[in-house]
Amino acid sequence: MTIFLTLAIVVLALFLFVAEWFPSDIVAIIVALLLTVLGLVTPEESISGFSNSATITVMAMFILSAAIARTGAIQIVSDFLLKCGGKRPSQQIFTLGVIVGPITAFINNTAVVAVFLPIIEEWCNKQKVSVSKLLIPLSFAAILGGMITVIGTSTNVLASGLSEQLGYGTFSLFQFTQLGLITFTIGLIYLALLAPRLLPSRRKHTDDILTQDYGLKDYISEILIPPGSNLVGKTLDSSGLQHKFDVDVLEIIADNTRFHQPLSDTKLQACAVLLVRSNQEDLLKIKDEEGIEILPEFIRKKKSLQAQLSLEDEGIAEVLIPSNSNLIGSTVKEIRFRQRYNVTVLAVHRGQAITRERLSEIRLKFGDVLLVQGPKQSLLGLQINRNLLVLTQRDLETLRRDKASIAIGICLGVVVVAAFNWLPILISSLIGVVLMVLTGCLKPREIYDAVRWDIIFLLAGLIPLGIAMDKSGATHWLADNLVAVAGNLSGYWVLTFFFIITSVFTEMISNNATVVLLLPVAANVAETLNLNPMAFMLTVIFASSNSFITPIGYQTNTMVYGPGGYKFTDFMRVGLPLNLLMTIVVPPLIILFYGL
Repeated sequence: MTIFLTLAIVVLALFLFVAEWFPSDIVAIIVALLLTVLGLVTPEESISGFSNSATITVMAMFILSAAIARTGAIQIVSDFLLKCGGKRPSQQIFTLGVIVGPITAFINNTAVVAVFLPIIEEWCNKQKVSVSKLLIPLSFAAILGGMITVIGTSTNVLASGLSEQLGYGTFSLFQFTQLGLITFTIGLIYLALLAPRLLPSRRKHTDDILTQDYGLKDYISEILIPPGSNLVGKTLDSSGLQHKFDVDVLEIIADNTRFHQPLSDTKLQACAVLLVRSNQEDLLKIKDEEGIEILPEFIRKKKSLQAQLSLEDEGIAEVLIPSNSNLIGSTVKEIRFRQRYNVTVLAVHRGQAITRERLSEIRLKFGDVLLVQGPKQSLLGLQINRNLLVLTQRDLETLRRDKASIAIGICLGVVVVAAFNWLPILISSLIGVVLMVLTGCLKPREIYDAVRWDIIFLLAGLIPLGIAMDKSGATHWLADNLVAVAGNLSGYWVLTFFFIITSVFTEMISNNATVVLLLPVAANVAETLNLNPMAFMLTVIFASSNSFITPIGYQTNTMVYGPGGYKFTDFMRVGLPLNLLMTIVVPPLIILFYGL
């Protein structure tokens, strides 16, 4: 009965992960609570994930990664990319991979991609090439680089903790580095040679992204307030113009004076001209109710639309909603976006879809790209805001460049101490966190902003599921049934089977959830067949990060989806051959290095 209940919860968890009705971390907490209520784990076991060494280590790694990014240490390395990237796509991708791979071996790959996104945007603008040629290779190189060491991804750290629970001990820092380096090299060569041919130029270089990329030509207009209008004498806020209609006022021109954000207290005068974002239908409603006149001449001026919206102290920027943003799940209206950041959202780019209407009602998601317009000082302020990632090169003045060498030294110290087993990685990483704060590389309040709490709660909620599967006998039951099916296959084909099934799972659910579910099963199958459990665990670990087919299978893929202007099929076009290549390469290499 307990096996049935545990597997029922596993099926429910899989369904909720795929359906995406709730965030993955909430699903994990729901699972932990269900396990407790049904008596499959004790209350102490249900919260044991929060004190698990893997969870705490991952938390420390997030903080160390943030310190590296905050001091501009990665930007120093990126200068090499700007100087030596070359003009040929293959050379650009190879150079990018050589830089990104080693960094993501020791720093969270999501943080690395966040830093490199604006760098690549700027590089592509200078080179006048499409960013879509480089952003998928950036994501894939970060995923491959994360498999070089145990601390490269949260999944690796979690797998090390699970290995200890199963009685095989934790992994050393460089437990699978030789395998990771070979797969990274093979993957990078594939990307450098074939990605330029397989990836289309989705976002071509242009000086007017508003017209070319976002199609805003028909959504930006000028309206005139005639002397008899109901709006005369009212402030913009009291007029209710932006509350009653789907319209955003970007600028007010009166008596040859331009008024920029914030505009809520600006009085509307007769003969004033308002630059607005709205569709024609709403403009006609405003004309009927408020007596304004629509001026069509604006869109026929010789200047580009972007040039007209970026005059003097005004500017335009694209900002990404990162995975740890507090804005996720809220609407633009709920968070009072304009009032909070003093910029106006002109459009939202989500995957292939671009939304230009009813923007205040859109519920923001991880990976959304917002096109915003406002004072350049406000746009500069967004660069140091943890809830938004500006997709233009970070102003170096906001970085603690004088602390970069200290941050690098601390991280190297953490790695060396862990590599020689002088201290467990958990302790050395926590010491590193304390040193980052004491040396000023990171401010105390920035620690909490640095942690990916969704990942922490995901890990903490999933660990009890692994405990329940072991206690109930579900793991052994699954292993016995798999042995009955695959018992006549050779060890190589059983390994390949696990690699394939893990790769499929990780595209549907999170890679962390995949490892929790399949790593114990793989180890049990190995023991039953008198094969090497380490080989099977490594197969699951590498396959769980073999996520190249969809933009939602891995967080770095989601991050580049919008900025690259990709279609869903672009990931499959480049990622499917890479997945197949890894399926062919990894199992034999594991057998070669670790035995069967």
